[in-house]
Parts: sequence; structure tokens; C-alpha cells
Amino acid sequence: MIELALNGVVKYFGAVQVLSNVTFEVQTKERVGIVGANGSGKTTILKIIAGIESLDKGDMFIKKGLTLGYLNQIPEYSEDYSAEEVLSKAFDSLKPLEIKMNNLEEKLQNSDESTFGEKEFQSILNKYSQVQHLYEGSGGYEKEEKLSKVCTGLDFKEDFLRQKFRSLSGGEKTRVVLGKILLENPDILLLDEPTNHLDMDTLEWLEGYLNTYKGIVVIVSHDRYFLDRVVTKIVEVEDMETTTYKGNYTHYVNEKENNMMLQFEAFQEQQKKIKAMEKAIKDLRDWAIRADNNKFFRRAASMQKRLDKMERIDKPILEKQNMKINFNAADRSGNEVVKVKELCKSFGDKELFLNGEMLIRYAERVALIGPNGSGKSTLLKILLNEEAADKGKAVLGASTKIGYLPQQINFKDEDKTIVECFREDIEILEGKAREYLSKFMFFGEMVYRKVKNLSGGEKSRLMLAKLLYEDVNLLILDEPTNHLDIDSIETLEETLINFKGTILFISHDRYFINKISKRIVSLENKGFVSYEGNYEYYKEKKIQLLAERSKANLVDRTISPQVEKNKPVILKSEDEKANKKAQEKKRQLEENIATLELQIKSIEEEMLLIGYDYEKLSKCEQKKRLLTSKLDELMELWIHM
Repeated sequence: MIELALNGVVKYFGAVQVLSNVTFEVQTKERVGIVGANGSGKTTILKIIAGIESLDKGDMFIKKGLTLGYLNQIPEYSEDYSAEEVLSKAFDSLKPLEIKMNNLEEKLQNSDESTFGEKEFQSILNKYSQVQHLYEGSGGYEKEEKLSKVCTGLDFKEDFLRQKFRSLSGGEKTRVVLGKILLENPDILLLDEPTNHLDMDTLEWLEGYLNTYKGIVVIVSHDRYFLDRVVTKIVEVEDMETTTYKGNYTHYVNEKENNMMLQFEAFQEQQKKIKAMEKAIKDLRDWAIRADNNKFFRRAASMQKRLDKMERIDKPILEKQNMKINFNAADRSGNEVVKVKELCKSFGDKELFLNGEMLIRYAERVALIGPNGSGKSTLLKILLNEEAADKGKAVLGASTKIGYLPQQINFKDEDKTIVECFREDIEILEGKAREYLSKFMFFGEMVYRKVKNLSGGEKSRLMLAKLLYEDVNLLILDEPTNHLDIDSIETLEETLINFKGTILFISHDRYFINKISKRIVSLENKGFVSYEGNYEYYKEKKIQLLAERSKANLVDRTISPQVEKNKPVILKSEDEKANKKAQEKKRQLEENIATLELQIKSIEEEMLLIGYDYEKLSKCEQKKRLLTSKLDELMELWIHM
């Protein structure tokens, strides 16, 4: 059933048109990804659906009675609000019911039938039953469980929840608001870049949460891995119009490529036909003039009308305008590029590294991963001499020439123009500088824009331009894909693949990690654990370890009751018999839960091995949903035993 639809939507900001023909529909429980270049209008579409922006032309349909939740802007809250109180606002609709229930409970506790009379007392009981039923139907009794689930998934610790919301960073506020929206459980969930500021464990939890979400989910994201694992439909925004593709991100890329090739072939065929018709028209006119025969003129005119009415096929742009990056050749470094030995580092009571060991050799591509706050950026700062180690060392090898891209990009003087900023520490003529900057999509008069007026993605491109102009043999990158759109990320990937030196980078972009890295170094238990492969290999190994632990737990659960059976048991009463029966039922339930957990883990492992085959992933996802639903039912029974 269609629950959300946009048809021919047009939008202007002042005199500037940003959308010309946005048309797509969303069915019940669909998860839709909206993709496109930065500035293409993706966020505007979400704001139109949310009712924040109006449409200038076209139609929008939202099924009557559906609720919407929108993650983008951070709402204002009272200065006294803690993070936990912001999350609890998701349950504001339950408060009137809770007040009614408390009032009725007080009446019932402090009185009996003799106080009110039988009819009035029964009326109070009926009211209480109705309110209680409504409260239960609204999920009131599941409030604490839901809150606990979201806090665990988004990694909200007790001390974090106690902090004042206004004192949190922008990323932390976004996570809290995301948690609040998930707790509100709207029928239509609108998420604008929900993966920003989330570490990998939290990302995977969010993927699982959205895959079992009962409502509609519409997501704007540059995280291709996330889109592959979550969405069932892609809406591409290009040239102010939308095109819809069934399937996940990889399926969309393949289908779009096939469509473009078919369009190009059709364009070529039509061009041949047009040229043949134009030649025939010219020949007919020549014959008409030479033979002084109006019959040839009429034929030429008739053919010209057919040609004019022909619906022309646009020539597809097979190569998009994008960054054209080349590295200058640099002398190679020594074989041992990064050496970490017995590294210890703490901040107050928080210990990040304890005797950490790591070695990165020349030409390796290493992704450094770990939860937020585990010390990834701190390690880079120690390597760059911006932080000091408490003990041990983290140093760069001989003959290393570093290119460093920080997570937060700042320039010395942001009042300077792009070309002035680029030439700050480089001896280069302005003409040559402009030619070089054009490779990073700074064309024409754009180079005279002030740096302070650039977007996050444009600042990233300018920093890359400065960085890659120098001769480097070691690239240290801290979240290099932040603020870049998908096309720019893919260009960066191609460039890094061709880089001859060593790369050490931090990233939460798992698609990017798969393309670039040949080795993962994971921050675990205050040390560095190396996995010789990309992210898929790392996940496979982690799942294997988890499965082994689950099997061990299952063996423990099934063996212990047998040991109990061998003990002499004397039943003294019916209560004890009933208790033993209940315990046996609970034990059986726990075994079934453990079996389902293993089956789900097995499917997840299979999904990782499948890669990006959308049809196989869909089948696995359906099996997983079925098993997850059964698991939820059993867990519900177990909780209430």
C-alpha cells in the first residue's frame, strides 16, 4: 500500500530553482535511500516531507493519521535538561495517562465500596481498567525496556546521560536526538545523514534496528555500506529530478550503469537515423530544384515534419565532472614506516593504551578502527608529535614525507580566497595554481571565493589540493570521507588505490575501508589487534569468534541441567513440583532462545560472505526478520516468567 508519494514536486529558493520534477512513492514498511551530489536537493526533499519547507508546485500525499519523525536540526531545550531528560521526552504522550492512572490508583487505595457506593466504585475500577489498557496499548509498560535498548545500542553510559544537553558536542546532540526519535517510533522515519558521529558497533546496531523497523524509513546518506545493508529502494536526485531504482546501493549502481549503456546505444542508433533523414531531406530538395518538381518538395517537407516531431534521446554523460587528482612522485621511505612499541597513554582515569604494539611497513594500506573515544585520533596525534606518550613510543620511520588530513579542517586565514590560501606556503604562479585547483573542481571565478564561505566538502577538497601538491610517501588521513559526496569519495578511492606510498587512515566508512585497506588494526582491550584483510574479513573473524562463544554458552546451558538430574531430589509439596516444572519450562525456553541466536548469527555471517548480491541479501534478510520476530516473542515470554 502506498503511504507516501510525491508527484512532480517543484521547489524554488527565491529565484533559484532547486527541484524541478521530484516523483517517487513509498510503500508500507519500505526503506528508501535518497542519494545525489552535495547541493542536489536531498535534504530539501526530506524537509518538504516533514512539512518544514513548502512545495511550489506538484503534489504530496501522506496517508492520513501517520506520524513523522525527522532527524536534522537540533531542537532547543531548557538549559536544565539532561541528555536523559531529552530522551524521556519521547514518552511525553504517556504522561497524561500516567497522571490519570496515579490519581485513580490513589482513590482505589484509600477507599473501598463503602466509601463511594458499589456503582461509583465499579465505575472507578472500569475507568482505571480503560486507562490501563490504553497505557499498555501505547507501549507504556515497555518504556523502560525501549529506553534501555536504545541507550545500549547508541552507547549512552550513565555519566553521559547525566550531562546537560546544552554542554554536549554537535555530534553527541545528534546521537541523543536520534535516540529520542527512535523511541518515539513514528510511522515515517526521516533520517538526514544518521551515520555521522556513530562508531562501527553503533552503526551495526542501527542497521539491525532499522531492518526490523515496522514503519517507513527514508534516509539521506553518503554511507554506501549502510545503504547496502538497510535500504530496499534508491531514489537518485540528479539535475533537479528523481529516478527510482529497486534494490540496495550496489544494485542501483549496476542498474544505472546498464541503463546508461542502453541509453547510449539508443542515442547512437537514433543519431544514425536522424543523419539519414537529414541527408534524404537535403537530397529531395536538391532533386526538386533540379527537376522543378513540387512532389519532391512535399516529400521533403513531410519528412522534415516527422523529424521535428521525433522525441530526441539525450546523450548520457558517461563520465561525470569530478576531481582529477594525481600524486607527485616522491622518494620512497624506509621499510618500517610506523613503529609503536609498549605504548601507554591515559587522560586522567581513562586509560587508552597499555603496552600497545604495532608495525606498519612501506606500501601497506592500514585502516585504524575502534569505538568512539578508544584513542584512534590520539594515536595519530602522538605520531605527529601533537601529543606525548606516557610511556613507550609511537614514531615514524626513516625518510617519511607526511601528508596529513585532519578530521576538523581549519586554515590559518579563512578571510583569504581559495587561490590565496592554496598559494600560502607554495611558490607557484597564479595561473598554474588555478589550473591545478581546477582538478579539484574549483573552476573559473570560484577560486576568488573566500575560504570562510566554503562548505565542509569544499574545505576538504581545498585541503586535499594543498596536501597532494607536495611530495609525500605517507598519507595519514583522519575520516577523509567526511563532508564528501559519493562521487567525490569514489574519485578519492581511485586516487588512493594508485598511490605508491603507505596509507594509515581512520574511517567509519566501511565501503571505503573495503576498497582501500589491505589490513585492519582494531583498538581492542587497550591494545592493537591486526587483521590481515579488509573490513569484510575483519567482520567474518569477529562473527566466528562470537559464534564460538555462543556455542560455548549453549553447551553450558544444556550440560548443567543434566548434572542437576543426577542429584537426589526429594519433592515435599505440590508447590515444589510446580516450581520444578516452571524451571524446566524456563530452561527449555532458554535453549530455544540460544538456538535462535545462533541461527541469526549464522545468517549474518552468510550475508557478509554474499557481499552486495541484492537478491541473495534480500532472501537472507527475510529469514533473519522471521527468526528475529520469533526471538522477540520468546524473549517476551522469558521476561514475564
